[in-house]
Amino acid sequence: MAKKSKKQWFEEESFWNNYGPIMFDVQHWAEAPAVAEDVCKIAGLKKGSSILDAGCGPGRISLELARLGMDVTGVDLIQSELDAAKESADDEELKIELIKADLRNFVSEKKFDCAINLYTSFGYCESIEEDVKILKNIFDSIKDGGWFIFESTSRETAILYFTEGEWFDRAGKTVLTEFKVEGAWEGLRSKWILIDKETGQRIEHEFVQRLYSAVELKRIMSGIGFTSVEVYGDFDFSPYNEKARTMVIVAKK
Repeated sequence: MAKKSKKQWFEEESFWNNYGPIMFDVQHWAEAPAVAEDVCKIAGLKKGSSILDAGCGPGRISLELARLGMDVTGVDLIQSELDAAKESADDEELKIELIKADLRNFVSEKKFDCAINLYTSFGYCESIEEDVKILKNIFDSIKDGGWFIFESTSRETAILYFTEGEWFDRAGKTVLTEFKVEGAWEGLRSKWILIDKETGQRIEHEFVQRLYSAVELKRIMSGIGFTSVEVYGDFDFSPYNEKARTMVIVAKK
């Protein structure tokens, strides 16, 4: 009998139950409408256009895209996140298709006008090959002439905004963070410690995000088959330079 592989941290619902309210805080929810509008402008989407939110989490962007009249499909590995997205969609009478699937294996039979993967939800697999497989699966889920909009921490932005750690209060917790560089800026090791302000309960989690340069990702995406791959410093097409807020890649199939 084949040995069942151990779950990776991002496959554990307990992680998202504890850390989800910290990661998806009020500020990030408040940013969602503007991000959704930017996505529609970048890809030239109109009401009824189909869009795949690859790694939709609790539906932060999916809900806003649905409000704009898009035909939204959200895919995520964590059932509790999908349940939260469904509850919000039902409360607001928004139509969203939600699918529980692993992006390392998921290829949609339905082809989309646009796909998105936002808010640094990439680079956590055990191997580069698995990361590339996710990008290839997204490529295969897009219509010819369709768009892929990708936002993530890059090697450059990790260097630009590196800090050894910080602390802050959020969602009833005191949050302590520690960051260390892995190898020759090949990854960023993050340690998050949560201390409940009422009970004093302490939870900590450590993980590594693989860091890719913009040039590396352009080469990977071009090799997969995207006909054009452009890199920007934000959703407003600002230059990807020393003033970049983030890395946004806009690729066309």
